[in-house]
Amino acid sequence: MEGSNNFNKSQDYIQSLEKGLNVIQAFSEETQTLTISEAARVTGLSRPTARRILLTLEHLGFAKSMNGVYSLTAHTLTLGYAYLSSQNIWNIAHPFMRDFVVETGESSSIAVLDGTDIIYVARVPTKRIMTINLNVGSRLPAYATSMGHVLLAHLSQDGFNQFLDNATFDKYTDNTITTQEELIENLNHVRERGWALVEQQLEEGLRSIAVPIKNTDGKVIAAINCSAHAGRISKETLKEAYLPLLLTAADKISKGISSFSQY
Repeated sequence: MEGSNNFNKSQDYIQSLEKGLNVIQAFSEETQTLTISEAARVTGLSRPTARRILLTLEHLGFAKSMNGVYSLTAHTLTLGYAYLSSQNIWNIAHPFMRDFVVETGESSSIAVLDGTDIIYVARVPTKRIMTINLNVGSRLPAYATSMGHVLLAHLSQDGFNQFLDNATFDKYTDNTITTQEELIENLNHVRERGWALVEQQLEEGLRSIAVPIKNTDGKVIAAINCSAHAGRISKETLKEAYLPLLLTAADKISKGISSFSQY
């Protein structure tokens, strides 16, 4: 477009930003790693420019390198989450979450992964069952939560390796996962069955179940959970009565997000 071409030549146009975004977009499912020379070839940038951009992305945590080969990190997902947040996309989820909470009488939340933590992006509480006061924006360790297990189970291998490089396994209860091996075994089960159940790992008396929320391409972008007091709600009730309702809510939210993203 002529107007776009004119803006490209104006003083307001930041070419370095364009070049940086081009390097990020050079990575894909088919091209998960790039050398400096490959990045320069794909983007049409000079090798020194591609090198500076990749080094900057690495410094900011958006990329990592090994033996001169670069790949994006999970931190790059925050760029997409910024869009989702700015568009109030999680408002789509509230009606379905409220229906679930009314039917079960238990709290429900949605979270996304950020580094080694999950961040709450939507929440419909009932009775307070945790000593931690949770609101939108609250952070919890991914390895000790059901939503964290769902999100970790669907990371790429590079993304999961990045998580393991930075995670510390603090012991919150006697049930808390404290080793990488134990977490990996647990996530294998989550991946196979499509949902996660966490039994009093973050706090005594708290159990929760979580399932994935997906975008139009079927990629897991968030998780939704149901939290309940262990003395009142059994694991069997969570799995047999609440899990089907949670899966239905997640499917409706996923479809709502897909419809929203088309506009």
